[in-house]
Amino acid sequence: MKKLITLFAFVLAITFNAQAQEVKTVSLEQTKGEFTQKSITLSEGSYVFNISNNNVGTDVGFVLVPSGKDASDAKNHIKEAYVTKVVANGKTESSKTVALKKGTYTYFCPLNPTPQYTLTVE
Repeated sequence: MKKLITLFAFVLAITFNAQAQEVKTVSLEQTKGEFTQKSITLSEGSYVFNISNNNVGTDVGFVLVPSGKDASDAKNHIKEAYVTKVVANGKTESSKTVALKKGTYTYFCPLNPTPQYTLTVE
C-alpha cells in the first residue's frame, strides 16, 4: 500500500509540474495612446500577460474581450487578463493565468485610451 501511495504522489507531482510549465508569457508594451504590438497570434493554451508602461504619462492597464462581445461592458471582460496592479510609468505588471481557446479576441487599454487590437488564437 505504501508503494501505491508513493507512486500516486509521484504521478501527481509530475502532472502538476507539467501543467505549470505550460503557461506561456506574452509581453506587451504601451506608449502614449497605443500598444506597440498591433496584433498577436497565439496557439491555444494558458498565458500570463506582462504589460509594460513605456512613459505613457499615466497608469495603464489591459482588457481582453472575446470578439463579438461589447468591449465597453465590463461583464464581457476576461477578468483574469486584468493586470493585478495598474502599471505605473516605467513599470511592468502581470495578469493572472488566462486559458485561451481558439478564436479571436480584442485587447485594449481604457486608462491610456488605445485602439482595439486583435488577438487570434489558432
